[in-house]
Amino acid sequence: MASTDEAVTDTAQEAAPAVVAAGAICWRKEQGKLEVLLIHRPSYTDWSWPKGKIDPGETTPECAAREVLEEVGLRISLGIPLASTRYAVASGQKVVYYWAARTERMVVRPDGKEVDKYLWVAPARALELLTNPTDREPLESLIAAYKADQLETWPLIVVRHAKAKPRSSWTRAEGERPLAATGRRQAAAVSRLLEAWGPSWVVSSPWERCVQTVAPYLKHKDIKLKLADSMTERNATRKPDKARSTVEKLFDKRRPVALCTHRPVLPLVFGVLQRHMPDTLAVGLPADDPYLAPGEVLISHVSTRAPGRIVALEQFRAYDD
Repeated sequence: MASTDEAVTDTAQEAAPAVVAAGAICWRKEQGKLEVLLIHRPSYTDWSWPKGKIDPGETTPECAAREVLEEVGLRISLGIPLASTRYAVASGQKVVYYWAARTERMVVRPDGKEVDKYLWVAPARALELLTNPTDREPLESLIAAYKADQLETWPLIVVRHAKAKPRSSWTRAEGERPLAATGRRQAAAVSRLLEAWGPSWVVSSPWERCVQTVAPYLKHKDIKLKLADSMTERNATRKPDKARSTVEKLFDKRRPVALCTHRPVLPLVFGVLQRHMPDTLAVGLPADDPYLAPGEVLISHVSTRAPGRIVALEQFRAYDD
């Protein structure tokens, strides 16, 4: 199951289905007991999860967050990935990707069209009420994660800066080399993708192309940027231990964070992350150059119950030109 520390989710590696959709299982603790949100869809007369088809140019994490907002009025941040489902539809195979989403102190507001009723129920009761058998698969993975203390997490997101102007055509200081036109479009797409996890602080190399990559997200969220000189290509090469220390300190605050850096620095970053996960999960870390494509992100889900332990990984490209 994608929520355990034995698995990695990378939707780019899946065979292309005819229909792609995404959604989330919203969960909360009520008087110390786990509850999940079931929705009733009048057009299908069934009990299911908030979900829907991806829009053109949309990634599956963006789709999941959007569908939950549209159908039940909850502005979620995605947690661990859950089991996806595949089944036959008239046009071929349909795949639905799911995430867990904690929703304490949020008010459910069904849209009245796609969703007319909802229930907060215990997982065991949800298994009984779900209309479609395939909808049980993501719930079963959520239950397994809860029992293993892997459901409560926060994301540590590594961002490779978007496409920059070529080194060969740049005559000024390397740290001033900006994004190319494609990179600026990627930066906007990175902002939309990061919204799915909602990092509340951002750390970046101070070089221009990294700062420009995260600028749209910072502006949209109205949060400040923390610059880390240790994460530039030059300084990470000269003083790798200082760069490793910068990454290690990201675990200390235990809150959602995004780190933007350069391709040559990524192996160092992944080396630190590897220390925080079992070998069965570490095999999913990118091992070959270029590690991440420009504008691509790696999401590490860090347990709040076992501080510093990474329990799931995901990898997504925000934009392909």
